[in-house]
Amino acid sequence: MSEATQVTGRVVRTDAKVCHVEIDGRVVVCVPRGKLFEERTEQKNPVAVGDLVRVDTASVPASLDEVLPRRNRLGRTASSHDPREQVLIANIDQLCIVASVERPKFSSNRTDRILGAAFWYEVPALLVLNKVDLDRKGDTEAIARTYEDIGVEVLRTSVTTGAGVEELRAKLRDKVTALYGASGVGKSSLLNALQPGLKLKIGKISKFWDGGKHTTSFSQLHRLEFGGWVADTPGIRTFRLHKADPAALRGMFPEFARHQGACRFPDCSHDHEPGCAVFDAVERGDIAASRFASYIELLDELRIVRPTGDEEGEPLDEDE
Repeated sequence: MSEATQVTGRVVRTDAKVCHVEIDGRVVVCVPRGKLFEERTEQKNPVAVGDLVRVDTASVPASLDEVLPRRNRLGRTASSHDPREQVLIANIDQLCIVASVERPKFSSNRTDRILGAAFWYEVPALLVLNKVDLDRKGDTEAIARTYEDIGVEVLRTSVTTGAGVEELRAKLRDKVTALYGASGVGKSSLLNALQPGLKLKIGKISKFWDGGKHTTSFSQLHRLEFGGWVADTPGIRTFRLHKADPAALRGMFPEFARHQGACRFPDCSHDHEPGCAVFDAVERGDIAASRFASYIELLDELRIVRPTGDEEGEPLDEDE
């Protein structure tokens, strides 16, 4: 291998046996070197979307030789049968959680799960409340206040009216953003409003690369014409935090920190102990009951380890 033929690129997509790496504006299909898989580590996938890598372009096909150190990542436990970490995306500036106010209705549980992961991995997160034009009951502001009160930036958007689209564009410009949202919340419509034809264009390229047959990846990174990158990250049936334990979960709900110092027991789980100041705060309305319900559900899951059967990383249908 010659130093002259080794270049640095960014992984924009991973498939079963190859990685697609953007190098100086062009995408090169690369085969990861076997040495990357030889040492069993705590991570299931040694190469992830967003990784900066060293590629030998003189090889046929091109050889992905090295993964450069990551500055951060977003991941989950691979499955109930595989305790390793599955890295969904690496080297991101922010996580953008997209949720709809209506059709489908806002899910605090889903939002709180992925927001907890952002806190766990120390990735800045913002929440996009989409389809605000469908809000006939005035729920948008109540939902927004719940998250703004814990320091999460909230954008209100509607592709139909154009509300918030330019504001979202400004937030994404010149940054690497992971986009996360359930089926039907309007991610595709938002992406098309930000960059017309983006989803259609990516689909055509994917078909060209693979003849229309490919293994679904968990994330795919797209370059934005106005600057930056966005990874459309499919939803996962079971999003279990890697190496999280019940005690660590409290730190993923920052509003608890304002009250838990007054708990009777310093290691209070905020579940069943007497003299729990966090529970009292929920009763007073100082902590959102929906957030506390999400915490209790996650706490129960972490305490009871059980196989769930269908959670091997298969993404949910994401396009509306």
